This record gives sequence, C-alpha cells and structure tokens, in this order.
Amino acid sequence: MTHDTASSMGAIPPILLVGCGRMGSAMLSGWREQGLAPSVAVDPSPSAASFAGPDMTVVADVSAIPATFVPAAVVLAVKPQNAAATLPDYARFAPNTVFLSIMAGRTMGGIGALLGSSAAIVRAMPNTPAAVRQGVTVACPSPLVSTPQKALCDRLLQAIGKVAWVEDEALLDPVTAVSGSGPAYVFLLAELMEQAAIEQGIPPDLARLLARQTVSGSGALLAASPDDAAALRVAVTSPGGTTAAALSVLMDQDAWPAAMSQAIAAATRRSRELAG
Repeated sequence: MTHDTASSMGAIPPILLVGCGRMGSAMLSGWREQGLAPSVAVDPSPSAASFAGPDMTVVADVSAIPATFVPAAVVLAVKPQNAAATLPDYARFAPNTVFLSIMAGRTMGGIGALLGSSAAIVRAMPNTPAAVRQGVTVACPSPLVSTPQKALCDRLLQAIGKVAWVEDEALLDPVTAVSGSGPAYVFLLAELMEQAAIEQGIPPDLARLLARQTVSGSGALLAASPDDAAALRVAVTSPGGTTAAALSVLMDQDAWPAAMSQAIAAATRRSRELAG
C-alpha cells in the first residue's frame, strides 16, 4: 500500500492511542497528515495535552475515555515495563477492535494474557526515523486478526514509513536488533566519524557537517539506488586509493564484520530476555 493509496481511502477511523511518547506522537502526526476521525489518547503526562485537537481528545486516565467511544484500533505505545499495570484496563475493548502493540519485547502471548483470549493482536517493531516518515516497521498478526484489521494496522504503520509483515513472531527479536536498534548504530557511525575528523585537524563545526551530511546523503543514495550496498561500496572504492586504505582497516575480519555480527547477536539475545 502506498501513501497515495492510503490517502485516497479517506480519514483514518477512530483510534485509541495509549501513550503519547516519542513513537506514539510520531504515529499520531503521521495519521493526522492523512486525516484522522475523532480519536482519543490516554497519557498522564502534562505535556500530552499539547496533542489535543479537533481530531484528538487527550485524557490522563483510562477512566476518562468517553463511554460512547468505540475505537477501530487500540494502539499500545506504553513502556513495556508498564504493560502489566496498564493493559488489563483496556480488555473491555477486545471483542470489537484490534490491538496494535509497539512495545518492544512484549510477546503476543504475554499481551493476550493481559487483555483476554478474545483479543486480536498485531505486534509491531517500528524505529525512530518514523518521526520523519522514514521508518521501517515489521509486524506480525495473531490468528484472531481479521483481514480488515490487518489492513487497518498496515495503514496506521504506513503513515510513518515502510511496512513488512511476517508470520513468525520469533523473527521480531532479530528485527529489533537490526532495525529497531539500528538507528543508534548509524548515529554512532556519525559520532565516530566526527571525532576522527577532529583528530585529523578539521574544525569541529566542519567535522560535524561532513559526518552528518555524509551519513544522511549516503543513506539517501542507498534508498534511491537499485544496486545493493556492496555494489555501491565497490563503486566508490578505487583500487589503491584512500577509500581502499580505510576499508582495509574497517573490513578486517576482526573489525566491522565481527563487531556488527556480535552486536546484532547481543541485541537479539537481549530482546528475547526482555520477552521473558
């Protein structure tokens, strides 16, 4: 589904957004760009009131949700550690809606235990570029999710970037390690490039510009190119040149190849541990 197709479908139906943190607010912003039917958000933070508008009523507690409000989807954007205390209050919506969870590490089985056996659940892992509509989300539906409910969740996630679906929930652990945590790896690259540039005598302001623009520009080129990353790397690497000299260090088997593999494995293990 493309953004143009989604936009032509009319307003997004009523949504109950539980949590207006960084990801919840990013999703809300994306929905508003497509048109959002009158919806409700629950968040006790005083700053959450800033998200109120004609299309969104913000309340501090689940008890303040209007009794007549029937959401098409309940989006669970609370911290995973708050799930046990928060989710049971929303079980009353289970027979009539789909629950879209973006809580890292919380399995559909664990969520279902808190919401009841009749809950239709989609578990999703977005990432922070969602804030600029450049995110990527991998989602997995439970057996109770209907085709229209899956299509609605797809539309909600398309509003913040690209979406891929899997049937095997276990894949969400390595997905979390690669794309969920991945922006931090890219930011670390920019951070280290900036530091190394300063070490070579480049003024700090220029070092920051060079590092940030090189990382963001390379990402844009990668997104626009039909070639894979390895081909783009080869294209910019002249034999015996400066790039080759740098890559001989970075691509040593004990350098980036080993470090990245170990990092992804460590994050995958941690995701599984958080799932309990």
